[in-house]
Amino acid sequence: MSATEWYAHKSLGHGVFWIQERFYESGNRANIWLLRGSHQDVVIDTGLGLRSLPDYLIATGLLGEESERKNPLLAIGTHVHFDHSGGLHQFQQVGVHVAEVDALANGDNFETVTWLSDSEIVRDPTPGWRARQYKVKPVQPTHILQEGDVINLGDRQLTVLHMPGHSRGSICLHDRENKLLFSGDVVYNGAMIDWLPYSRVTDYVSSCERLLQLVDNEEVEQVLPGHFNTFGAKRLHQIASNYISNSGSCHRFSTCMVKSIARLALRAKNSRSAC
Repeated sequence: MSATEWYAHKSLGHGVFWIQERFYESGNRANIWLLRGSHQDVVIDTGLGLRSLPDYLIATGLLGEESERKNPLLAIGTHVHFDHSGGLHQFQQVGVHVAEVDALANGDNFETVTWLSDSEIVRDPTPGWRARQYKVKPVQPTHILQEGDVINLGDRQLTVLHMPGHSRGSICLHDRENKLLFSGDVVYNGAMIDWLPYSRVTDYVSSCERLLQLVDNEEVEQVLPGHFNTFGAKRLHQIASNYISNSGSCHRFSTCMVKSIARLALRAKNSRSAC
């Protein structure tokens, strides 16, 4: 299967494109975002990496015609979980938060929470493909991101907001001028996952408080999340407020129990995959 078959895209206008993997049918299927700038283009999250995302961007003209293509291309992982980071190795310039650099550089399939089944891939990307063979391929980041870093695209800037909780290196990218928030898995229109090996409820509460502050300061009008559909500031406020309200001691205890089970399951799965 070619890269042009594997992906699909839609323009949201103003140099923003939404991309998805067509034949990965799962709640874990991540949104991939392309931002075209006047001097720099940025891909936010890269999916599983089963087919070449750069080839798709070039073949479909999303990076412009070959004769006029001059902008450098930077791929940023909002965090290193497999459904977001699997394609990062396909890019020459790669950015992730400093807390997850080692996990990506080492191809740590425990921290990247690699959990993929054959049934989720409804068309094989290559002949004989099987999920048990899948791993996040290691890549050494060229851009080590931290809170407050600004990624300059020329006519727009993205500010790095470190928002741990879902993972220790989770970030949002904030386009302040256009009031857009690329939120990865920090927040999306669904149940927020805080029971993975490197999740932490107390960090998640603090991150949700920051999200509320962004809304209260009228700094966000649209959220472009790591999964599902985009939504506005009112819904962002509801999701963040609900998480804070429900994060009491009972929630934290049950989260610890589920986290322990998830750790054991992931350890066992990755051990079998290595055999």
